[in-house]
Amino acid sequence: MAKNLIKIDIVSDTVCPWCFIGKKYLEKAMRSCEDKFDFEVRWHPYMLNPNAPKEGVNKLEHYKQKFGSTRVQSMVERVGQVFAGLGVQYSMGGKTGNTLDSHRLIALAGRQGLEKQNNLVEELFLNYFAEEKHLGDRQVLLNAAHKVGIEGAEQLLDDPNAGVKEIHEEIQKYARGVNGVPHFTIGDRIQLSGAQPPQSFVEAFEVAAKPQ
Repeated sequence: MAKNLIKIDIVSDTVCPWCFIGKKYLEKAMRSCEDKFDFEVRWHPYMLNPNAPKEGVNKLEHYKQKFGSTRVQSMVERVGQVFAGLGVQYSMGGKTGNTLDSHRLIALAGRQGLEKQNNLVEELFLNYFAEEKHLGDRQVLLNAAHKVGIEGAEQLLDDPNAGVKEIHEEIQKYARGVNGVPHFTIGDRIQLSGAQPPQSFVEAFEVAAKPQ
């Protein structure tokens, strides 16, 4: 018996910790339903700070200035606990900055296969949140692309205009009305915002699979 195909569109930014957490919760839900459904996951861009400098700034200091030291400490502890539960050590070290190039690379990966795209998203999340790497660094992006088998990354990143129009078009198409990320559209019908627990995704799969 053929399994229903559930299409999932995810709007996210590569410097959003809850996007990584949401990815992990979604994948747990998908694994629990793999005998019932097939899945097609696509990643779409969102820029939490589109005016951030490409060269980056100190990550911890940036967030302290934005939210205040006390709030940042609370955020780090909360996020760190969730990451630990996922088997990943969360770090606030390194730089944060403009994410346009990372999104251009993710879009390139998507044209070479959704599995490659998903693997690249995972690698960039781990680079940023666990390995203190700056996603505005060309070599960091090239290394990630090479690791997951993306072709043409160097040519893309050498041209600052390549793919930029497409990224802004995707933001207009998929992020219109989205006030926060991650944002999930499941089966073209169900909208979920935030790092939802796995059971919420499972319930959304069931609804999306029912005939309209």
